[in-house]
Amino acid sequence: MNIYNNPPRAEWPSLCRRAEQDNSLIQSRVEAIVERVRREGDKALRALAEEIDGVSLQSLMVSEQEFCQAEQRVSAEVKAAIEVAARNIETFHRAQLPEGVDLQTQPGVRCVQRAVAIRRVGLYIPGGTAPLFSTVLMLALPARIAGCREVVLCTPTNRAGEVAAEVLYAARRCGVEKVFKVGGAQAVAAMAYGTESVPKVDKIFGPGNRYVTLAKQMVAAHNTSIDMPAGPSEVMV
Repeated sequence: MNIYNNPPRAEWPSLCRRAEQDNSLIQSRVEAIVERVRREGDKALRALAEEIDGVSLQSLMVSEQEFCQAEQRVSAEVKAAIEVAARNIETFHRAQLPEGVDLQTQPGVRCVQRAVAIRRVGLYIPGGTAPLFSTVLMLALPARIAGCREVVLCTPTNRAGEVAAEVLYAARRCGVEKVFKVGGAQAVAAMAYGTESVPKVDKIFGPGNRYVTLAKQMVAAHNTSIDMPAGPSEVMV
């Protein structure tokens, strides 16, 4: 971490300049992953889990037993925190629901404006050093409130092939029933094109690393909508 204390004005432009990344080195790798999943489906997902993460997956979809075990492993303190956060998020997003318009501009002319929820959405929840169960809440709850019929969630596992208990608990709290043990660019491809296990979705939401971001941009150019490419996280105090 760099600490700056009253830097000279001449340094301000360089301090505010965003970091630049050259994605050309991984572009071909991501393209290969996406195409492999599109062609081979579940077979590619299992193979990539072994090749990239060193994980052998018997089942790609989280079972009901795994949901139950996750609930037992999450502490009461974390459960309470998730509940408080969920209620706040629900309150805020319910307030944003559009009321719609239905009126006659003149006799015989009826004009209607109404919001229609996306039928099936895919959520990507990053793994890494900490379970981002807050991202589950911030994505899945608005989807449910909006009226999406089906929510599909993909997230990477640990070395033992397990999804973080907090992520599963948050997913169940949000009404998400289909959680898949798939991460990285291959998860994006699976949700974009569909596999034997992972349903094809209409739009993909969620942050991720450069591989995930590139994969989202690739599928967006073809047949699946995305939210937006994730940028760098910055904090200034």
